[in-house]
Amino acid sequence: MTSDDPVHRGPYSLLFRHVLSRFDPEQAHRLTVRALAAAHAMPGGPALLRAAFSVPDPMHDARATRRVLGAEHRSPLGLAAGFDKDGEVPLALLDLGFGHVEVGTVTAKAQPGNPRPRSFRLVGDRALINRMGFNNDGARALAKRLARARRSERGQRAVIGVNIGKSKVTALEDAAEDYRFSARLLSPYADYLAVNVSSPNTPGLRDLQGVEMLRPILEAVVQEAERTRTRLRREVPVLVKIAPDLHDEDVEAVARLSTETGLAGVIATNTTIARPESLGTDRARIGQIGAGGLSGPVLAARSQEVLALLRATLPSNAVIISCGGVSTAQDVQERLDAGADLVQGYTAMIYEGPAWPGRIARELAG
Repeated sequence: MTSDDPVHRGPYSLLFRHVLSRFDPEQAHRLTVRALAAAHAMPGGPALLRAAFSVPDPMHDARATRRVLGAEHRSPLGLAAGFDKDGEVPLALLDLGFGHVEVGTVTAKAQPGNPRPRSFRLVGDRALINRMGFNNDGARALAKRLARARRSERGQRAVIGVNIGKSKVTALEDAAEDYRFSARLLSPYADYLAVNVSSPNTPGLRDLQGVEMLRPILEAVVQEAERTRTRLRREVPVLVKIAPDLHDEDVEAVARLSTETGLAGVIATNTTIARPESLGTDRARIGQIGAGGLSGPVLAARSQEVLALLRATLPSNAVIISCGGVSTAQDVQERLDAGADLVQGYTAMIYEGPAWPGRIARELAG
């Protein structure tokens, strides 16, 4: 890593090198979430966060960059699922400059996830490997937190997506009802629902990406979203999140299925189980870490390929959220130019720090 790398620049570089890097990644993540929660809860905390990271006040500057999924996004860059699994700090994260925040992945039943350690940094590659296993407090707990967040005017205006997955204890043949349960509880509070069938860290989950197994899941979630629309007179778009490891023909098949089942679009992509030769981290270290989903810049090329496939296969009005390997404003703009409606990131913020989303938004705005 050279002196030009982001983790070697500015105040955040000192915090990363001398504090956060000394902690297990999961511990550092918990510290970050708690710090955000504490800052946001202070009197005037939201304004202080926005001022600290040069983010305009959304209550007074409502100029939308783009309208997608029925909501106005002040930046095309959103935060991918995985950072705020239990919806603890979505408003604080929006105050850092993200255009939307996707909370989760949440499951119908609370679960502890996989044994620790389960999150690993590949600092030289600015990448992460995780095998968290959908650790979360469950759909009921998230619904309560989102209900509280939505009570304020700021919360009502916030763009919050909800990513739902299968409970580990639920058999694959019962997956549709498991997803239905979460969708029923959470759709009243979601700007959109993301059906996650692509995490590599729940046994058998990726098998659900096959069209015949995926169809009843998508139909169940769409039915619950439709019930919410009828009851609350509010649209709740549904998207499916897919893996970068699918073969091209399977990507196209899922795209066609998403159209058939009435989905709003696709999120592409999740983490990868591949360990590309282009990784600079020592192979022995990678082998020592073991299984898990890899994220970071190494994922960019395949994510862009999947974006192109989806744009060529889906109807022109279908929404694509491109995720994977995004680090700079140029990266975001390239995805938008290639047909993405929105873009998501996560890993880059671990290395760039909390100023990252606001900086990207400002650079894109010119």
